[in-house]
Amino acid sequence: MTDSATDQSRGRSAGNTHLPWHSLPADAALEHFRSSADGLSSAEAARRLDEHGPNRLATPSRRGPVVRFLLQFHNVLIYVLLAAATVTALLGHWVDTAVIFGVALINSVIGFVQEGKAERALEAIRRMLSLHAFVRRDGQRREIAAEELVPGDIVLLASGDKVPADLRLIEVRSLRLEEAVLTGESVPAEKHARPVGADAVVGDRACIAHSGTLVTYGQAAGIVVATGNVTEIGRISELMAEVERLSTPLTRKMAIFARWLTAAILVFATFTFVFGVILRGYALADMFMAAVSLAVAAIPEGLPAILTITLAIGVQRMAGRNAIIRQLPAVETLGSVTVICSDKTGTLTRNEMTVQHVVAGTLEYDIDGSGYAPYGAINHAGSEIDLPQETVTQHAAFQQLARAALLCNDAELRHQAGTWTLVGDPTEGALLTLALKAGLDGESEVRTFPRTDLIPFESEHRFMASLHHDHKGNAFVYVKGAPERLLDMCNAQLTYDRPAPLDRPYWEAEIERLAAQGERVLALASRSFDATSRTLTFADVETGLTLLGIVGIIDPPRSEAIEAVANCRAAGIRVKMITGDHIGTAQAIGRQLGIGLDSRPVSGREIEQLDDDALRELVATTDVFARSSPEHKLRLVQALQANGEVVAMTGDGVNDAPALKRADVGIAMGIKGTEAAKEASEMVLADDNFASIARAVEEGRTVYDNLKKSIMFLLPMNGGESGALIAAILLGTVLPITPVQILWVNMISSVALALALAFEPTEPDVMRRPPRAASEPILSGFLLWRVALVSSLFVAGIFGMFEYTLASGGTLEEARTVAVNTLVAMEIFYLFSVRYLVNTSFTFTGIKGTPAVLIAIALVLVLQAFFTFAPVMGTLFESRPLDFVQLAQITLVGASVFVALEIEKGLRRRLGFGAVARYVQHAR
Repeated sequence: MTDSATDQSRGRSAGNTHLPWHSLPADAALEHFRSSADGLSSAEAARRLDEHGPNRLATPSRRGPVVRFLLQFHNVLIYVLLAAATVTALLGHWVDTAVIFGVALINSVIGFVQEGKAERALEAIRRMLSLHAFVRRDGQRREIAAEELVPGDIVLLASGDKVPADLRLIEVRSLRLEEAVLTGESVPAEKHARPVGADAVVGDRACIAHSGTLVTYGQAAGIVVATGNVTEIGRISELMAEVERLSTPLTRKMAIFARWLTAAILVFATFTFVFGVILRGYALADMFMAAVSLAVAAIPEGLPAILTITLAIGVQRMAGRNAIIRQLPAVETLGSVTVICSDKTGTLTRNEMTVQHVVAGTLEYDIDGSGYAPYGAINHAGSEIDLPQETVTQHAAFQQLARAALLCNDAELRHQAGTWTLVGDPTEGALLTLALKAGLDGESEVRTFPRTDLIPFESEHRFMASLHHDHKGNAFVYVKGAPERLLDMCNAQLTYDRPAPLDRPYWEAEIERLAAQGERVLALASRSFDATSRTLTFADVETGLTLLGIVGIIDPPRSEAIEAVANCRAAGIRVKMITGDHIGTAQAIGRQLGIGLDSRPVSGREIEQLDDDALRELVATTDVFARSSPEHKLRLVQALQANGEVVAMTGDGVNDAPALKRADVGIAMGIKGTEAAKEASEMVLADDNFASIARAVEEGRTVYDNLKKSIMFLLPMNGGESGALIAAILLGTVLPITPVQILWVNMISSVALALALAFEPTEPDVMRRPPRAASEPILSGFLLWRVALVSSLFVAGIFGMFEYTLASGGTLEEARTVAVNTLVAMEIFYLFSVRYLVNTSFTFTGIKGTPAVLIAIALVLVLQAFFTFAPVMGTLFESRPLDFVQLAQITLVGASVFVALEIEKGLRRRLGFGAVARYVQHAR
């Protein structure tokens, strides 16, 4: 057994760690683990370490580099490339064989590198664990390696520490933990030692400190109840290892397409061989070469390379729009997304708490701006007020509230390189920003009103109080805390610039109003104090306070995210919010974003009560999910996929990683996202901006459009070539084009021209269409019709010009040269037509093309001139020079393809039937 497997089995052996410790008293944990407040003895700790194994996550088994590299060839696109290389090798065309295999090799190397990055997803979670821990052992405080922790150890926590294992808290002093990586909550969670309900979700287990979370404030002691893989973060790690990544819609469709194409080629080649031998009396060797020629003509050798290059170009375009693609097929998958499941904190919101509403002196204020940058207007009654210049006494309560928010505060805002960053608690940071927006100068206020004593915030009393003395002999106290607690401590309120009796029903209604909007409500109060006293006690603030007002704080949605959600909705994409935050907050943010307006939010507890079938029905109509655990997010993604949706999942925390891995497209935040989330994703947003997702979807749809155009360009080429060969065999004449000439056209002219389509710009209506169905085949009925029509035109042109040249007295070599040049001329004119599958190409924009189109045509014309007139090419390909009249005739035949297709487009638009009619309707 490997070391990692041994560690894992040891960790699992600690079955006692699975008890619901959050619902049991702390004494029960101490008794169960035979521990005490003084901790374990060193000998007992060593014995338990041997029994349970180190406190680390088990390393997953991995494939070796050789196997991983070889598996990169296990892909339908690579199979097509290798098949084409085999055919060209059989024909002795070694240069082309080397080129095709080179493309396959490069693609596999890229995949090998990307998979190596993806396999570091679990390692990224492992790196989140603490490296050391402070414990009580043998009755003394010691620092040990976190890996040496065992169940029953007493761990000591202080501000700035990373929790090293899952702890049942037994002693707590003002403890707050940053748990966003597990729960998605915007603000640090307040912790205590009291049991909570057995059915409490992770975010509500207030007496548990989870491994990998961060202490932002306070101190605590806790008993270790879970280590290694049986911690909450370890459970997520195992969940990720069990999740299988889905194949993309493109690879699934290409697999189906390749099977049908292979079957069709074999059928036609067999039919041709049998027909020629039995009915036409051709020699077996001649018909074998004819069948090989048909296969060469029918296989689109350049298609896999074109697909890979088109996807790579999409990757470059997306990188320029802050969307970094980690896995190539995800580019196209974005274009077929029907549902985006988004985490709230840091994705749709800024993950920066902001005061949005203030009620002071019975006046209501709306605060503009977001985040910790102190920029934003303060509005009252629909008009902006300038508090530093304000002399009207009606705003005196707001001015006093802003001063209280600044002085009764332990946070610090730093301004560096144009960016405002917070050091301290996010809620206090929001209050500090409010004070700066009100025009107060932090350093000046602290010097003018220095703090002389403090009652720190603790969950037991739910408030913080600070004592200040000015330089004129005055003293006063500022208090902030839970509004219902401060209402009990106040007997007056500041109305305008003077105290008045407390109107408790009014304030209770205002508190309820702000809370209903999903805002976290805090109250601020003050009182004058004995100027000779330098100490502050609870008795000094229990009564006699004057209420200054209340503030509503929320992690606001990004302004650009609101627009992006609307753009997604216009594109037929539903946006669902799946967050670990409270249901009221999630609903409020959802309403501001335009998410979940027609349905009620659903909690994780409700999800747990539903079976898979019921959950599939629920996700079809519900858009906001709150208090969601990693399992809930994963089940929701799976339910949507079971409903036939193509799902993109966004997130930034460890709790998002399993769902990110399972989704069709996992999208991680690049700035605030954890490494675990990034490594589990196919795409990373460099700017953490939800709006970049809408732009990435637009780019993905463009990529798919260009892929479809490339396929529509290449298949008629192969259809025309193989059709001309079949026609020759059926008529009992010589082949109009030889196998090596076909290979020249397929690998030089066709690829160069098709590649130009990869650079086609986004069509104007691309984000006004609904998402294409996941079951939609690459070749719809309309596209099959178009392939058949264009192939027929190519057969007529190739075979017609070949027979016309022979009838005019030309040699066989000359006739074949004419046929090859006719094929290339038709390709060039068809390129202009295929740029617009439905709309007319006969416009100035359509005719002038793009730089890529013009460069490709110029390159092909040069190469084709070399093919026709160079003596060496005559030796290699049996080509012959042509005169001006022949070239003019070839040009007219090529132009006739463009004219015929424009007439067909016009008729279909005018008649308005079939798939095109539906396409045009969706486009509008």
